Amino acid sequence: MNRQETIKAYLALAAVCFFWGTTYLAIRIGVEVMPPALFAGIRFFVAGLIFIPILRVFGHAMPSKNDWRIIIMISIALLVVANGIVVWAEQWVPSGLAALIVSTLPFWMVGIEAMLPRGESLSLQKITGLVIGFGGLFILLWPDLHSAINREYLVGIGAIAFAAISWAAGSVYSKHRKVSAKPLMSSAFQMLIAGTILIFIGIINDELSKLTFTSQGVLSLVYLIIFGSIVGYGSFVYALNKLPSSIVSMYAFINPIVAVILGWLILDERLDWRVAIATAIILFGVVVVKKSSTHKTVEQISTKKHLFIGVVEDDVV
Repeated sequence: MNRQETIKAYLALAAVCFFWGTTYLAIRIGVEVMPPALFAGIRFFVAGLIFIPILRVFGHAMPSKNDWRIIIMISIALLVVANGIVVWAEQWVPSGLAALIVSTLPFWMVGIEAMLPRGESLSLQKITGLVIGFGGLFILLWPDLHSAINREYLVGIGAIAFAAISWAAGSVYSKHRKVSAKPLMSSAFQMLIAGTILIFIGIINDELSKLTFTSQGVLSLVYLIIFGSIVGYGSFVYALNKLPSSIVSMYAFINPIVAVILGWLILDERLDWRVAIATAIILFGVVVVKKSSTHKTVEQISTKKHLFIGVVEDDVV
């Protein structure tokens, strides 16, 4: 790889680190004025509708007949359930906190892998990382849980934790169920399918009566469609093809930091010494867990986070 390609690869990685970190903020802003299922559904449906023809122009083949069941299952687990829940929960949960809860995704993945018959067992290093990471999460959430503030907020926190589990389960499933379609085309159809399902959910939940297209909502949608889905994931795949997966996977540590800082700067979300320390501890736990994994496992985990934070984790957004 020449110098120009190296620069492009690192610029693509920088785009992933920044844009995927901003998706939590865009979601939080969007759901203030738009109902969650329709907001998420329109975002994914339009992104898929735009992305598929572009990929076809560049010569990407359509998924094979055998790919569809797997693509649909992954779409439901990662985007409908995981990302849909995150969008719903961000009606009450600050964007930075949502990003930090989602960053625990590798913990759930190693736990699910350990329960599989041929999965990678829990080593002492992995268990240590899990304890450290969840300890940081406890430090972060304890003041709120102890004071038992509003019920919706607590339910939202629990929902995002469940979303991370769903994303982890979908990621493990996709790891063991390969498709012949290229990653970009597979993800484009995942978005189109998820968007259709989420729009249907929104309709049956009577969200159409609450749907209004304000400038705030439209700008959030456009931002997520272009920078969260198309530019973000395109940059991710380019960086992954040009750089070692161990380097590319660093975005998983930067995204939550970007989300926390932007939430503090733009939405005046909490950022004090407790949040800073808890963030450092959680991300250190993630580092310990990832270090204990094989190179192959790290690469497979990395390729699945693309859509949770705006795509989804080890991409829940």
